Amino acid sequence: MWKQFLSSYFSFTKKERTGIFVLLFLILFFILLPFLFPLFIKSKPANTSAFEKEIASLKIKQQDSANQYAKKDFDDTNNQNYYPSLEKDFNSKNIKGELFYFDPNTITTSDWKRLGVRDKTIATIQNYLSKGGHFYKPEDIGKIWGLHPDEVERLTPYIQIAPKENNYPQKNDGAKTYDKSKYTPAIIDINNADTAAFIALPGIGSKLAQRIINFRDKLGGFYKPEQVGETFGLPDSTFQKIRSRLSVSASSVKQFNLNTATVDELKSHPYLRYNIANAIIQYRAQHGNFSAVADIKKIMLVTDEIYVKVAPYLTIQ
Repeated sequence: MWKQFLSSYFSFTKKERTGIFVLLFLILFFILLPFLFPLFIKSKPANTSAFEKEIASLKIKQQDSANQYAKKDFDDTNNQNYYPSLEKDFNSKNIKGELFYFDPNTITTSDWKRLGVRDKTIATIQNYLSKGGHFYKPEDIGKIWGLHPDEVERLTPYIQIAPKENNYPQKNDGAKTYDKSKYTPAIIDINNADTAAFIALPGIGSKLAQRIINFRDKLGGFYKPEQVGETFGLPDSTFQKIRSRLSVSASSVKQFNLNTATVDELKSHPYLRYNIANAIIQYRAQHGNFSAVADIKKIMLVTDEIYVKVAPYLTIQ
């Protein structure tokens, strides 16, 4: 029984025996194939010259860095030492600052900081002005030590220098003198003035003049000169210089009727955000028409500050 069992598994025909020998030959051939490669394919010798050059250059750099004396940068053309590290540090940082029109002879330290000027440079400018220095034209700021050329190029277009008054006493040589009429600055009506009238004010350029007029149109008119100071981009130092030359006409401002205005009309006003305008409409829908403008103070979102600012623009009639 066992013989029959073994013979059924281990008896092969001639074709099967031939296949087995071929399979064994192929297995042996592929096992020995990696060892036969060097006999047929000769490897090229490695070129180490480039590697040796790199090693030699590294040794030279190490010798240079081991020098105990630091190399000093020197410019033979102008006989002055320069400091590349300072320029690298400056150029590596992006200049951050708000751009607005300014007079370098009158702006404050805080305004210089808003422009993005460094504290050390601001101290140099203030020291220069305190000793009687004066900027006569925009390009003069390029003479300030520590102010980089990139900063000069960035700030120059926004410089507006007011004419310097001549305080030198006139010589009395016996000639006939004439009394000069005293110059009185013109007062402008901020509700009727055009861009030309605003540009005539010190420190106000065409862009600021247009911003003031746009802000006036959105408000529906000014009811006091201090509102001009709320114009976006207008420095407080500039507003303080022109404050005495501003006046308000007796004409009334544009008002919104609290009992008929829509939420879109109310939210278009700069003093009323959407949430406040929507709260006013919702309060009117729940409690009926307003009997007085002061009733809006019953709305939680309307603070005393908001009410004082917006009340002149509201009515119930």
